[in-house]
Amino acid sequence: MMVLFCTLTMVFACQNALAQSEMETASENVEAVSSDTYVTEESEGFDAGPFIIEHVIDSYGWHICGDGDKSVTIPLPVILFDGGHPTVFMSSKLHHGEAAYNGYAMGWGDNKGRIVKLDGDYADYTGHLEEGVTYPNHVCKWDISITKNVCALLISLVLICCIFLTVAKRYKQHPDEAPRGLQALVEPVIVFIQDEVITPSLGKNSNKYAPYLLTLFFFIFLNNMLGIIPIFPGGANLTGNIAVTGILALITFFVTTFSSGKEYWKDIFNTPGVPWWLKIPLPIMPLVETIGIFTKPFVLMVRLFANITAGHIITLAFVSLIFIFGQMNPAIGWAVSPVSVFFYIFMGLMELLVAFIQAFVFTLLSAMYIGMAIGEEHEEHEVKEAVVEA
Repeated sequence: MMVLFCTLTMVFACQNALAQSEMETASENVEAVSSDTYVTEESEGFDAGPFIIEHVIDSYGWHICGDGDKSVTIPLPVILFDGGHPTVFMSSKLHHGEAAYNGYAMGWGDNKGRIVKLDGDYADYTGHLEEGVTYPNHVCKWDISITKNVCALLISLVLICCIFLTVAKRYKQHPDEAPRGLQALVEPVIVFIQDEVITPSLGKNSNKYAPYLLTLFFFIFLNNMLGIIPIFPGGANLTGNIAVTGILALITFFVTTFSSGKEYWKDIFNTPGVPWWLKIPLPIMPLVETIGIFTKPFVLMVRLFANITAGHIITLAFVSLIFIFGQMNPAIGWAVSPVSVFFYIFMGLMELLVAFIQAFVFTLLSAMYIGMAIGEEHEEHEVKEAVVEA
């Protein structure tokens, strides 16, 4: 139940963060009007930049294949609160951003990627958006739509619950039998994280924090793996979304802060083993230690976000080379394609390794931060004391 609780906390926290990330952050006035004239951004030929960015950012639909009007996309629910009234419809109503539905449309210009509400005579407009026509609009105040990343989040929640409830049921029904099937696959990973990460960092408190840390590891690892798979239900860049990694880091920050003992805060404001002139009259070391409280979760957030996103961008860049050279000359495109495919496969294998490493590092650092906060001695210290006593 603790695993389920932690996972649900991540789901709803990340969903709120993703919804708020769709809001315009440059201004506090949510009704600020940008360029109102509707202009489509059509480019001649293949443009690698938008192609890559569209595959790593969030969206209101789950693209499967194709392009433009011929694309196949799974529509997702759009949930808006504007003017105190909820509005719910499927993203397919917007026809890939080329149409409006009941006065709502995909933004363009400064509001590209967000849902906007048309104003004036177009407040209830439903139909095709005409090129060059001025549509007064403003960004919707609250957007809690089930976007691609939120949908991937819910899918990973269901998978995690199914996997571990099945394994737990198997343990209860056959406690004395050797693990097999899914149980045999998951148990070595759990034992590895428990013995190599949680116990050395938390000692006698390891069982208390193991549910959270194991949930954290499998949540990150599963979504890293799903992000590598190019087809549904994979392909969402969930752990490459800074809102998601920020919420995960924030949860670790809260667990660390509320689990900390008085010795932890004493060492921050009166760092032991440091010359007095670094504390008085200018509190240099206390200031450095205080900043470190906030830089630790910041590093967790940026490391996971940057590594996962960078891997996806590099992989897509190799794929883009085929179309870039093919646009110059079809023969060159065919010649370059084997090299691009080779490096695409190579980067895919590298991403498999990175998927595990990043989940491991995030969990390891979280366990270390919690261990330092509660003042728990590490396993190697306990071994040394036992040798001395012997």
